[in-house]
Amino acid sequence: MAGQANSVLYIEHFSFELDMASRCLVTTGFEDECREIHDAWNQPRRLSLLLAHRRPSERQKIKVTYRAVFGEDLAGELHKILMANQDNELCELLYLWVLDPAERDAIMARDAVENGGATDYRVLVEIFTRRKQNQLFFTKQAYLARFKKNLEQDMVTEPSHPYQRLLVALATSHKSHHDELSRHIAKCDARRLYDAKNSGMGSVDEAVILEMFSKRSIPQLRLAFCSYKHIYGHDYTKALKKNGFGEFEQSLRVVVKCIYNPSMYFSKLLHRSLQCSATNKRLVTRAILGSDDVDMDKIKSVFKSSYGKDLEDFILESLPENDYRDFLLGAAKGSRAS
Repeated sequence: MAGQANSVLYIEHFSFELDMASRCLVTTGFEDECREIHDAWNQPRRLSLLLAHRRPSERQKIKVTYRAVFGEDLAGELHKILMANQDNELCELLYLWVLDPAERDAIMARDAVENGGATDYRVLVEIFTRRKQNQLFFTKQAYLARFKKNLEQDMVTEPSHPYQRLLVALATSHKSHHDELSRHIAKCDARRLYDAKNSGMGSVDEAVILEMFSKRSIPQLRLAFCSYKHIYGHDYTKALKKNGFGEFEQSLRVVVKCIYNPSMYFSKLLHRSLQCSATNKRLVTRAILGSDDVDMDKIKSVFKSSYGKDLEDFILESLPENDYRDFLLGAAKGSRAS
């Protein structure tokens, strides 16, 4: 009953926001764009050219304006196009592109837990580490409302996977992301990380890590990893790799990378996904959506410094000329006005 109540609250929350935004609409400057979008239905290429370069804040304004002008939900209309073109990767990307973050994450999380019978935990890690706690709450409610299931229960496997245990710890964090960061706590946590890695048991002390993850916000954990590097002279992930530990340590490395330097993580994911794009557009879509959520400008800068070329040039070199590639180029370039 509690889950159903929360689901209803989630739906009412977003319905109220959309209704109030439409009623109180002040000119946003996107009225002409919305009319162009409306005239471009069933033309995915035209729609992608109109939407791909828009940043999240702009897409939100476009959605509000579209509802006010036409009385229709833009995401809902794009979903109709997707249903008529279910094997079209561009249509799926367009639909996900305009969704609210919680709705998008819910769909990607569901895809991850249904990935051929084996949960794709890295997708869940990316979601859980790039969202604030209040945003993660709405993701869980969106998941419940859409799929009538509990996300955390769907993540459970027997025997439990190390990723699962780390995600559960992050999901149950008692610290708000709005709490003031503490450098003292970060230094203490850095020492605990060092001691947990050198516990004398030949592996990381898992209980210490899980307890820490369950009580710290993502920004506070990030500060702890920064303190670790400052105190010990190397990244915590390198220390884990050097010791060549087991499955828990390998999973922990991925989680730490997502928390500590998300721009570097998604820069590498984009590079890897584009290299195998001929067989895995799903990975490319996941990489571009995650990059958009983190900060495309930062990721482009890291990509250039890491690989010696602009992301747009790498997309041009890696993908055949088609509408899907054009969308990725537009997303990578972003809005020059923002």
